[in-house]
This record gives sequence, structure tokens and C-alpha cells, in this order.
Amino acid sequence: MMPSTGAGAASANPTPTPSAPRRALLLLAFAAFVSGASMRIAEPLLPKLASDFGVTVRAASLVLAAFSLAYGMFQIVHGPLGDRIGKLRAVTIAMGLASLASFGCAVMPTLDSLALLRFVAGAFSGAVIPLSLAWIGDRVPYEERQAVLGKFISGTLLGQSFGPLLGGVMSDLIGWRATFVTVGIAFVVVGLMLWPEARRSARPPAGPRASAWTQYAAILHSPRARPVLATVAIEGFLFFGAFGFVGAWLHQRFDLSLTLTGVLVACFGIGGVCYSLTVKQLVRRLGETGLVAGGGVVLCVSYVALAWVPTWQLTAPLIVALGFGFYMMHNTLQTRATEMAPQARGAGVSFFAFCLFLGQAAGVGFFGWAVEAFGFGLPIAGAGVALVVLSQVFRASLKRMKKAAT
Repeated sequence: MMPSTGAGAASANPTPTPSAPRRALLLLAFAAFVSGASMRIAEPLLPKLASDFGVTVRAASLVLAAFSLAYGMFQIVHGPLGDRIGKLRAVTIAMGLASLASFGCAVMPTLDSLALLRFVAGAFSGAVIPLSLAWIGDRVPYEERQAVLGKFISGTLLGQSFGPLLGGVMSDLIGWRATFVTVGIAFVVVGLMLWPEARRSARPPAGPRASAWTQYAAILHSPRARPVLATVAIEGFLFFGAFGFVGAWLHQRFDLSLTLTGVLVACFGIGGVCYSLTVKQLVRRLGETGLVAGGGVVLCVSYVALAWVPTWQLTAPLIVALGFGFYMMHNTLQTRATEMAPQARGAGVSFFAFCLFLGQAAGVGFFGWAVEAFGFGLPIAGAGVALVVLSQVFRASLKRMKKAAT
């Protein structure tokens, strides 16, 4: 077990125990599924929204941007709140408020009002995953934590992978308004099932606490936090910046239908689920440094090959490999994020998520410029090369952190 740092106020978290309650873990995975699905479920609704509100599809995409903006921006709010009132309580309350926002989406009369309610839904939905990671960090010893986190993320991956499919099917069967009602019901059901676990969980001890900004300043000054935060921001910049254009690249190069392109891009989720099924064995065999180094190599080979692959049939296994390689590296970062500030773990993990989204937003802008300037192939391949370099730099940082902890 790694020693605690002094980041944050007096300890507000319990000492990790040998295992977290299985029911709570399972319910948090379901909550992550609903949160992930809610993030992606509006994508296939855009044509119907455009038609109903008499706007272009591009204008209708405001509902996507509003959700994503709030989801990332409010991360820095959720962490300190979870540390103050209890992480399970904060997750459960956030799910209840996200359900109300989802129900509200179903009755909005204008596109602007719908976008506003999607913004609210994104703000509360964004609390689920980082606070769940922090809660696991509170209760699972460090040496077991990566395997548990790797299994937990399968809920998120399945939600994000099936979200567009569920949105498309439900919008055809019951309409887009009823689709948002269904999302609201899912938030309510899982939230009600999770509430008894939240009530049983110990409340953080009362007493004076440092402000959120003081906690974040302490995290930034921590030598164990800075490499993790910098790496995840650059990882988000490189990986998601490039991955955001993979679909357009496949569509242009191989003249694929948008449906087939979407199916191929969704193979990323398959790779992530494959990782979650094998994470325990991988951690045992490779350790943290081996996972980071191996993930970087897989990402490099996959992106470089994807940039110049001769047939579209070969792209599916390459995108599966991208998902597998990404989580080899990212799950290690997640595990380290849970230990950046043990005294303010919610704030630490939420700050980590905020840096990831910040890097992702900047990456999409940069790679959009690079694609226009150089075409698709070179930026995509360049991202792979940069990611393997990043993995080696972070691997060296891990070795230094481990040496300092002994």
C-alpha cells in the first residue's frame, strides 16, 4: 500500500479494507452504464430533432455539445462535494437530479430549452464515474485496486458503446421524447437501488475542511499527482484528438456507409471490454509499468497501421486493439489518480477527469487543423508515435514514484 500524502484537509475517507461491498460495486457499474449511455444516446436522435425543430443537423448537435461541456466542466465541483457528504450519497443524489433533467428533456418545446436541460443532465451525470472510482479507492487496497477498477469500467464502456444503438432503436420505436423518459427511468431505478447502500456507508467526519481550491492547489503541488495529471491531459489530447477523426477517415478512404463506419468505430468498446475481462491476469503478469509500456506499443502500432491499412476489413481488429491498448495505459492512470490525494480522494479523481476532458477538447481542435493541413494519415500515425513516447515517459515517472514510496 502506498503511503498517504498530505494533500487536502484532515482525513475524510475510511482506510481501505480488503474488499468493497459487492452489491454496491455492481450497482455502481450499472450507474456507470446509465451515465455512459446517457452521454451517447442523443447522437442518433439528431436527424429527428432537426426535423421536429426545423433546423439543420449541425444546429441540432447543440444538444450533444451542451451535455459534453457540462459533463467535463462540473467535474471540479463533484469531487469536493463527494468528499464532504459521502461519495455514494453524492452519486445517488446526482442520479436523481439527472433523472429530473432527463424527464424535462422529454417535454421541452424548443431546441434551446432542450439543450439547456441536456446541459443540466450532463452536469449531474458527470458525477457518477469519478466519484465511483474514488469510492473504490477508499475501500480497496492499492495492490488490488487496478483489477477492481478495470472490471468497473466495463459498465461505462458498455453504456457508451450501446448508447447510440439504444438511442436509435428507441427513437424509431417510441420517439425521441419517450427515449429521454426511458433514460430518466433508468437513472431513477438504479439510484433507488443504490440509496440503501449510500445510507449504510459511513459519513465523512465532521470538522473544518479546506476549500475546494485549496485542495486542488495541494494536489497540483504533490509530486505524485503532477505526472498523473499531465499524462492524462496529454493522453486525452493525443488519443481522443486523433480518434475523433477515425470515422471520417474510414468513410472517406473506403467510401463506407455511415452505419458501417459507426459499427467499426464502436469496436473500440469491444477492446475495452476485452481488457476489463483480462485485467487481473495482466496486472499480475505485467505490473503497472509493463501495462503502461505495453499499452503505448499497442496504441502506436494500431494507429500507424490504421493510417495506411489497405482494406477496411482490417480496421475492425485494429480499432479493437486501440481500445485494449488505451485501457492498458488509462486504467493504470485511473488507479494512480485514486492515490494522488488520499485525504481528498473525490477531489483528486474529479480533477483527473477534468484534465482528461480538457486535453480531449484541445486535441479535437488541434487534430482538426492537422487533418485540414496534412490529410488524415499523417496526424493519425503521429498520434500513435507520440503516445508510445508518452507511455515511456510515464513509465519512468512510475518507477520514480515507486522508488520514492519504498
